[in-house]
Formats: sequence, C-alpha cells, structure tokens
Amino acid sequence: MTPHVEPDPQAGAAVKAADRAHVFHSWSAQGLIDPLAVAGAEGSYFWDYEGNRYLDFTSGLVYTNIGYQHPKVVAAIQEQAGKLATFAPAFAVEPRSEAARLIAERTPGDLDKIFFTNGGAEAVENAVRMARLHTGRTKLLSAYRSYHGGTNTAINLTGDPRRWPSDTASAGVKHFWAPFLYRSPFYSANEAEESARALQHLEDTIAFEGPHTVAAIILESVPGTAGIMTPPPGYLAGVREICDKYGIVFILDEVMSGFGRTGKWFAAEHFDVVPDLLTFAKGVNSGYVPLGGVAISAKIAATFDKRPYPGGLTYSGHPLACAAAVATIQVMEDEKVVQHAAHIGENVLGPGLRELAERHPSVGDVRGLGVFWALELVKNRETREPLVPYNASGADAAPMAAFAAEAKKNGLWPFVNMNRTHAVPACNVSEAEAKEGLAALDAALTVADAHTV
Repeated sequence: MTPHVEPDPQAGAAVKAADRAHVFHSWSAQGLIDPLAVAGAEGSYFWDYEGNRYLDFTSGLVYTNIGYQHPKVVAAIQEQAGKLATFAPAFAVEPRSEAARLIAERTPGDLDKIFFTNGGAEAVENAVRMARLHTGRTKLLSAYRSYHGGTNTAINLTGDPRRWPSDTASAGVKHFWAPFLYRSPFYSANEAEESARALQHLEDTIAFEGPHTVAAIILESVPGTAGIMTPPPGYLAGVREICDKYGIVFILDEVMSGFGRTGKWFAAEHFDVVPDLLTFAKGVNSGYVPLGGVAISAKIAATFDKRPYPGGLTYSGHPLACAAAVATIQVMEDEKVVQHAAHIGENVLGPGLRELAERHPSVGDVRGLGVFWALELVKNRETREPLVPYNASGADAAPMAAFAAEAKKNGLWPFVNMNRTHAVPACNVSEAEAKEGLAALDAALTVADAHTV
C-alpha cells in the first residue's frame, strides 16, 4: 500500500515554479507544457502535491519494471554509496563485474560480453560502431516504425517523426517497412503473408542498396513507442537468415522490451532468435540509476581481442548503477517477476483489453505480450482511420487529449502516443492494480467513442 501523504500545494507550487524557470524539457515546446509536480512514488503509484494519486500505466518511460522505490534496490544503492560511490571504468570493481555476469547469464545464445553505457541511445550508438568496425561497412538499415534514441546515429536510425528535425541524411541510414498486419504496407491477409512479404521487401532493399555496403540491420524485438507490433511468426528468424546470407550484423534493440517486459527476460526468446548484438537499458535496474549496455556475441567480441575498441564513457559501468542492476535482477529472480509479467499478460491484461475492444467502437486493434500492450484507437473500425491523424498536434490531437484527461480523472496515468494508448504497467503490478487500470481505461474509452463515426 502506498503511504498516506498530506497535500502540500505550497510546496508543489514552489517545485513547479523552479521547474518552469530553469528546467529545459525534452521533446517539448517549452512555453506550451505544464508538467505535473510529483511529490512521491511507491510501487505502481505516484502522487502529486495536491493529494491526487495515479496508477502509473507508463512505468515512467517504460522502465520501472519492478515499480518505484523497491526497498531492496534502494538499500543496495545506499550500501554501494557507502562502500565505493564511483570508480573509473578501466578497473575491475565488484558491482560492475557482478552486473555483467548476471546480465550475460540471461541474454540469449553467446551474448556473453557486456559493454556498459549510461542509457539506451548510447547503447545503440556503440552497437552500430561495433558493427561497422567488425564488417568494414558503413550502411545501416532500420524500420520506419521504430525508436532507437535521441543521439546522432540513434535518432537517424529512428523511424518515427522524432527523427525529422535532426535527420541530416548523412548518417548512412536507410529505412524499410517491417511487418505490421493491422496497417500492412504489403496488403497481406494474414500473418504468414505479412512475414513473407516483409522479408522479401527487406531482401529487395538490401539488393538495391548493395549487400556489400550494409553493416547492420537493427530492429526492436517488439517495437515500443512506435506501437508494440509483435512480429509475426518467422519474421525475426528470417531476418537472422538474411543477415547470415549477406554477412550483415543483426542488432536487436531490447532497451524497452528487455528484462521481463514481455514475460521473458528478453523478447527475442519468444522468437528463438539470437542476434549478434543486443542493446539494453531501462528495466536492467528499473531506471533507479541510469544504465544501459550492449551484449556482444563471441564473434564480434573477438574482433577487438587485439584491436582496441575506439569507444568509451566516463561513467561506463558506474558502481551505483551496477549495484542497482544486481539488486534488481536478484529481486526479479526472488519474486518471480518475469513469470508474473507473463501471467498478468495472459490472464488479466490481454483478456481485459480484448474485452474492452468488444465494447468500445474506438478500439480498432489490441496487441501485446506480458505487460507490454497497445490499443489502436480509430474513428471507424471498418476503414481503420486513426482517431487522430499521424503525428497530430494541437486541435487535431484533441480526441486523444480528451481520452487522457478522462483517464487521469479516474486515477490512471496513461501512455498516449499518436492514436494509441499503451498499457505498460510495472512487471510486478498486482492483479488488482491491473484490473483497476482496466476499469479506468473503460471509462476513458467512452470519451474516445464519442469521436467515432
């Protein structure tokens, strides 16, 4: 249970005033935002200074996989701070070594070497650098419906509109269509057709770009903010075969889908696929201290046995972050969090969201795994016209804004992106909490229904 907190509007006003005076927020027009002043958080909930409590169906930015303020992880950070708060990355220190060991034990296949970064975008940057140096090639292929981070190469790899203002067309990136049956670019009638046609499209793209020029293909195992489109059977295995055929490095981005989010330690396990490089962050330590990394196959690691790897970060494998990772992984094992996430998906969220779709005409599609779900909201189920236009803003985005406002009024903080809402609570969300979230979504979808035709 979350603690009872007395409202303190005066303190909240001071926090808000300092924020508005000095904090420059990401992905925002600074004069148009009104950030909520948060007083605290615990488990699956957070609350503001007015006394309003919200069930967090966003997990922060889909990273608090074991919820807020887990006492064992907080204690591990405090203990590590008392022993060795920081140390340079060139040395072997216990929390870094132990975190790498625990991560390597859980990654698929022979991904047994871990390069630590501060977050997901840096993980992608370094995975791409490794692939280019390993192959001696420069070109990168990524999907249109994707997000890989905000740094230079990562933002160019990204397929969604966040790329547009920073796309220099000089990062060596080419985009292709990955499978998405609900809005198929291949006019497929079923998953088998979608998988086969998407693979053919990818191989055709490689042929026209020149296989000898392509260093890597990067995909999110299950795309996150772009829509949680679970790939159809055979697709990722087919990409693996194409990469092997042409000597291309296969990178799977598990920054969002990793560490229990889909009901497996890594989403790649659902598809029996082992990439050459796997990027991670977020759930590795539930976001308590910034940490990311690249899990590296034996073949690529061997490239740098005698050849120095030309990359590094001042805070690579920071002791506090790694201690948080060790504690988080231990908590996930002890409390069977991964198994619980699978259970919640199969028995609560999945059935509950599909039941909502039956009753609400604004729900066009339901898809997901574990605690990683998306509702595609539409104006018309027959035409599949999105509830709001692609990349809508201002008045055009009003129906989704009204949906989100209704959810918050009912005590749910929703994840909203374009015409979708994602149900992505903590991996250890209780059945009662998940059902509470479904009830709040039910009420909010009634508002979305008013915009259907």
